Amino acid sequence: MPATTRRDVFHGIADPTRRQILTLVAKEPLNLNTIAEHFEISRPAVSQHIKILAECDLVRIHQHGRERYCTPNAETLSRIAEWIEPFRKLWESRFSHLDDLLNALQTQTKSEP
Repeated sequence: MPATTRRDVFHGIADPTRRQILTLVAKEPLNLNTIAEHFEISRPAVSQHIKILAECDLVRIHQHGRERYCTPNAETLSRIAEWIEPFRKLWESRFSHLDDLLNALQTQTKSEP
């Protein structure tokens, strides 16, 4: 399943089925039939999702005998994580401030008669 068209990585992770596939293959390399067994959609539909993941360079397909195995591309996933990191920090900071405010309000409410 060679990647002929490059797609944006966010197109690859936009679909919940593709995210589930990434989660599965992150644990261990899986052949395409084993991946398909985890879904209630057709084998061709799963293959199409895997094709998109490969086109986004999120997974690599390796031939081993007659089987094709899917593995995650850690380099691409790492680039996504790096891009997301500033947003994660921003939201962590905002939630931390909200926690502080809620704790202060809760303490204030308990101390009032």
